[in-house]
Amino acid sequence: MHKATLDYAQQQDKEDKLSYLREQFHIPKDKEGNDWLYFTGNSLGLQPKQTQKYIQQELDDWANYGVEGHFEAKNPWMPYHEFLTEKMAKIVGAKPLEVVVMNTLTTNLHLLMVSFYQPTKKKYKIVIESDAFPSDRYAVQSQLKFHGFDADEGLIEWKPREGEELLNIEDLEQIVSEQGDEIALLLIGGVNYYTGQYLDLKRIAEIGHSKDCMVGIDLAHGAGNISPELHDSGVDFAAWCTYKYLNSGPGSLGGLFVHEKHAHNKELPRFSGWWNHNKETRFNMRQPFDVMAGGEGWQLSNPPILSMAAIKASLDMFDKVGMEALRGKSEKLTGYFEFLINEIDTDRIKIITPSNPKERGCQLSIQVKNADKSLHHKLTENNIITDWREPDVIRCAPVPMYNSFEDVFRMVEILKGLL
Repeated sequence: MHKATLDYAQQQDKEDKLSYLREQFHIPKDKEGNDWLYFTGNSLGLQPKQTQKYIQQELDDWANYGVEGHFEAKNPWMPYHEFLTEKMAKIVGAKPLEVVVMNTLTTNLHLLMVSFYQPTKKKYKIVIESDAFPSDRYAVQSQLKFHGFDADEGLIEWKPREGEELLNIEDLEQIVSEQGDEIALLLIGGVNYYTGQYLDLKRIAEIGHSKDCMVGIDLAHGAGNISPELHDSGVDFAAWCTYKYLNSGPGSLGGLFVHEKHAHNKELPRFSGWWNHNKETRFNMRQPFDVMAGGEGWQLSNPPILSMAAIKASLDMFDKVGMEALRGKSEKLTGYFEFLINEIDTDRIKIITPSNPKERGCQLSIQVKNADKSLHHKLTENNIITDWREPDVIRCAPVPMYNSFEDVFRMVEILKGLL
């Protein structure tokens, strides 16, 4: 049974087999030199201490080898993206063939929609969650316009029921059952950015495929947080960023997944560049285009090595720890957080994230009654770093890599005082 005491929180940290990881991150500090209570790994993950060494290696090799670093560097730059593939595939539950690290999230979604959004006059609509991340909404609206359709009329929103905050899978089933003949694509956030709800990807894929719709997933808030098992889910494609739970630095590269069933289909329409051309003949500049199989077949350009070095630093940590252990700690940490919030005697706040640990990741979204952002400002003044999402939610993510039970306890004690 949980206890709302500092002693209990500190005891949990002593028993936590992953507590050593915290020391491997730079924790921002206040003016007095005390650690911030950092709960925004869902927006930007903290920097692993080894990242500097990984990037320095590439800077040194660039200084020492110049262009020859493509082949002579300690980690040769030519195949550098391949050093990331297997570890990234493990994190998202995919086969290495299905995954590649490249570009950034929305760019990757557009490149994937070139291939998987193939509208006809009758079957052209796109389904998103009503509270999808704005970038996803803008991306699909621009795709509709690009193909000559009305951006509002062609967009179908999967909404929570009246008076509810969370999505109900039966409602998506009904939308597709009734309008599936007009729907070309479902593009759904695997973990909703606002509520933190983790959706059933396998069920979404089955629902979409029952009416021959393509199914894509935005995993921005999922990669490194939950275990999406992308291959087994059967979704057609997915894309994610690496700067949130994967701790790779602001604006770092994203990743994409294309299911094995599409891996060898060279007829899929796609944009092309020299980096998705057959690597055996890539530098024989006179060859006609010969697309590579699998996720690599969506690359366009040679990769930015300094960003990839930061991703490599993080993936090496994930590989040592494993998603199973991280998920185990995450469920305990959010469970304790939820318990402490629910112990507060107030009607000013409530958690809108699902209470079932299988339906959420690290993030708990705290809805504030009559919100005016003042509570969030007060938390920040107390060196508690959360983030605010309009109209009325404070998002908090105790990340198992670097947050502690004591962090959670201290945060809630301060919150209680502010309320």
